[in-house]
Amino acid sequence: MKTMSESKTVLIIDDDRDFVRAIQTLLESSGFKVRSAASGREGIELAKAIEPDLILLDVMMSERTEGFFVLQEMRRMPALSRTPVIVVSSIYTDLPSFRVDPEAGWLPANLFLAKPVEPARLLAEAIRLTSESPSPADIVAADRRQQ
Repeated sequence: MKTMSESKTVLIIDDDRDFVRAIQTLLESSGFKVRSAASGREGIELAKAIEPDLILLDVMMSERTEGFFVLQEMRRMPALSRTPVIVVSSIYTDLPSFRVDPEAGWLPANLFLAKPVEPARLLAEAIRLTSESPSPADIVAADRRQQ
């Protein structure tokens, strides 16, 4: 288990190299360790190996909805079921009629942010989500997903 003095690790799963570099610079300058993966499959494997404190996940990678399936798969894995996930995607810009209600349950992300993302907001949310202990509701929801 990590102590409070250790840097928090963020995994960015996104195929846009420019976005990854920009967000990596932002997060590292604020003390985070950052790892990245350019595909959903690579992201899942890396997440299992490093068990990050936070995952930033794009939706549209090699397939238009790849990130949705990645998130659902990660939530079924005990080691990743409670890891906070921020979906950062241009899906709402590219498909304006497409909307996902985070409360619907089928896409268990902690937060959805549209690209282009405001760096200050992303950083604030990363800090918040890596500083919080899971709430009892989060634990119950994670336990239900495991059943």
